[in-house]
Amino acid sequence: MDTVIVQIRKELEGHADPEIRKSSLRFFKEQITCYGMKSSTVMVIAKKYWKEVKGRPKVEIFGLCEELYKSGYLEESFIVSNWAYALSSRYEREDIAVFRHWIDTYITNWASCDGFCNHAMGNFIEQLPEYVEELKRWTGSSNRWMRRAAAVSLIVPAKHGKFLDDAIGIADLLLTDNDDLVQKGYGWLLKEASRKHQGAVFDYVMKNRKVMPRTALRYAIELMPKDKKAEAMKRD
Repeated sequence: MDTVIVQIRKELEGHADPEIRKSSLRFFKEQITCYGMKSSTVMVIAKKYWKEVKGRPKVEIFGLCEELYKSGYLEESFIVSNWAYALSSRYEREDIAVFRHWIDTYITNWASCDGFCNHAMGNFIEQLPEYVEELKRWTGSSNRWMRRAAAVSLIVPAKHGKFLDDAIGIADLLLTDNDDLVQKGYGWLLKEASRKHQGAVFDYVMKNRKVMPRTALRYAIELMPKDKKAEAMKRD
């Protein structure tokens, strides 16, 4: 095993706190494995070791990321997210296959999904926007995390007013999904899109509110004025 992985795990174990671990487990319905530490501590460790590995070939860094993912530890997945985003200037088209594999194979909770997709995947899509069609294909996956990833990968671009039509298109594809974490994912996407396009998102919600799960609807209208919220939440 690469010595960097050994060093990272030794450092993570050294910071492990049983109380934080116990507290962290309460945020997840699914079973997770974690050391138990603050995210800020994990980021310090991620950045420390990034300085050691950033000069290596990208394929080698991807190999290290995969090794970290294989452990199943939440904190190690956060390091992958940090490193994958740090590689943004080196993204190439074929990286989509790597990212798809990681999400489909190793991501097993909402925090790992959002940590990777909000930043690394979001940046990848901004650089290579034709791959937004890939996100749309993920909405048909049997893997709930692939479906959530389809939505949350556009969170940051949507927040800045980009990809409105695609955000609505993804919401359409996920509209009646029966998984609450997928519903929260596309509802969150619509909420972020509403920052710059409130009217379009409100119209979409009003058009679909009779079939849109209440969980998704509440997320989508969270930033809207009280009168619009009340109108959207009315039961006819």
